[in-house]
Amino acid sequence: MQFGPVPLHEAEGTVLAHSTSAGSRRLKKGHVLGAADIDLLDQAGIMEVIVARLEPGDVGENEAASILARAFTGAHIRAANASTGRVNLHATRAGLFRAEPKLVDALNAIDPAITFACLADRTAVTADEMVATIKIIPLAVPGASLEQAQSAVAAPDLAVVMPFRAVRAGLIATELPTLKTSVMDKTRDLLAVRLAPSGSSLVREVRLPHDAGAVAPAIAEMVGDLDLVFVFGASAVTDSDDVIPAAIRQAGGTVERVGMPVDPGNLMVLGAVDDVTVIGAPGCARSPRENGFDWVLARVLAGEPPSSREIGRMGVGGLLKEIPSRPQPRQATPERTRQALEVGIVLLAAGKASRMGDGAGHKLLAEFDGEPLIRRMARTALGSSAKTAVVVTGHRAADIAACLSGLDLDLVENRDYGSGMASSLKAGLAALGNDISGALVLLGDMPALGSKHLDALIAAFIAHEGRAIIRACDGERRGNPVILPRAALSEAMTLSGDVGARALIESGAWPVIDVEIGPAARLDVDTPEAVRLAGGITETGPAASVLGLAKETGHRQ
Repeated sequence: MQFGPVPLHEAEGTVLAHSTSAGSRRLKKGHVLGAADIDLLDQAGIMEVIVARLEPGDVGENEAASILARAFTGAHIRAANASTGRVNLHATRAGLFRAEPKLVDALNAIDPAITFACLADRTAVTADEMVATIKIIPLAVPGASLEQAQSAVAAPDLAVVMPFRAVRAGLIATELPTLKTSVMDKTRDLLAVRLAPSGSSLVREVRLPHDAGAVAPAIAEMVGDLDLVFVFGASAVTDSDDVIPAAIRQAGGTVERVGMPVDPGNLMVLGAVDDVTVIGAPGCARSPRENGFDWVLARVLAGEPPSSREIGRMGVGGLLKEIPSRPQPRQATPERTRQALEVGIVLLAAGKASRMGDGAGHKLLAEFDGEPLIRRMARTALGSSAKTAVVVTGHRAADIAACLSGLDLDLVENRDYGSGMASSLKAGLAALGNDISGALVLLGDMPALGSKHLDALIAAFIAHEGRAIIRACDGERRGNPVILPRAALSEAMTLSGDVGARALIESGAWPVIDVEIGPAARLDVDTPEAVRLAGGITETGPAASVLGLAKETGHRQ
């Protein structure tokens, strides 16, 4: 590959090295320059561009990334689409991520142009969480290097997710006068939250005196019909013959390890009775913050209970003590998650509706059941569980605003609406502010949508912890609306032209979750005929002759 500046008249067929603006159009990095592009750049006064010129045998960045993604064979991991030379890999199941360092190192040693980065070995992950990324650094790589990387990435042990198994668990909690009942209640609830990602459940709890003679029979009873037993002591373990390890032995079991080189988590006990794992939880496990207990629990749920030797080797990286400069994200209770993940709605109503023609008026001012469509859409937004809603106006802004009079939402006028959808999307996102976790992008011309449809999308967004793009669909056909996670909003603010959320979806940077809402996901009204078929009356036209019929049009994002 040859890289560097070339005169514009020599650039046709080369690959653009840096995004470049040509009038109102922006040519992105990686774009192959055609004759029309050369003319645009020439009109913009650009006489020289920095490009890559592929040589025989070279493979472009996206094609190379896609080839490696197809060769990847890791269990329970899926590849997203290639974009800018990158393919992200996501877990398809909650589980324990495993990576073989020697295989990863060997892959990364083939050519600095080809990289594979992943989470640390034995990291607990949720479904759809990104676990690794393949990145092609330059705009193209030699075919010989790519061929070697294909073989390396196809190694089945390179990276996998070991799915968590769903277990039925029991909790034995010991009591002392110094331990408040409220603390024990919170401990039980938090343990249930920790088990939930694996589909596991806490089915039994007993509270007993802090005495090995009382705890041992309870352990023996629980291991008879449960898969996992937790013991939370009212007092910390201080010796291998203390209450919890002694109780495990009295119940007929063995103690694998007392103590671990992870802080918080030092005072953990791991044992088993009749092949049922028994975990003596350290006091720090009463907190949602990450600690050694989480590490051991993840391995147990993945069917890999650690040995004493493996626990003893957890010291490197085992300093998890919380300090202000390095906060540790932790699981939240469902209630906290629901409160924290707030969604704002951006209702797009700025376009010229040019497909309506000259005689039918604006599609958003068409009436459905005696109400302007834009007001109907706004009420749909306000009837959902979203925290706030913003309407972006542009063409006929005053008329749109008049239709929305009295509704509790914010209006933002986009005077640059003629440049395309991206400018309206950015105006709406900016108006939402920084206190939302996701933005639901709602088109103004989808009369079949109801608040319940938006709530279904928002529920999916919360269920996936605000980390995924949520997209409405009708069976296998993709549609609208979509919810963009906060992590994608900065990228959305760089869009230009007539580009919407589809560009972010196709980038492959975030997992995409499709939510079935039926035909409402694909019914939009771009033309007078579509308005009538959907049961509406155009702004200047007669009553519809056909009511209640839905026309399925191509989906837009």
